[in-house]
Amino acid sequence: MSKNEEKGAGKQVKGKIKEAAGVLTDNRRLEAKGKLEKTEGKAQEKIGRMKRKVREDEYEDEDL
Repeated sequence: MSKNEEKGAGKQVKGKIKEAAGVLTDNRRLEAKGKLEKTEGKAQEKIGRMKRKVREDEYEDEDL
């Protein structure tokens, strides 16, 4: 797992917590911030996954 994947997963967790806290406290701003952070985390995780796959493909090509 790459650093981007780890950071993305962490952002998703933080976002879920903020979103839930916003729902519980009826704080729409906190809920929105949580949703945004969760989305950013998903994007960062996907970027990390794509980078890792590219590196793995390049490594396999070198073996040929």
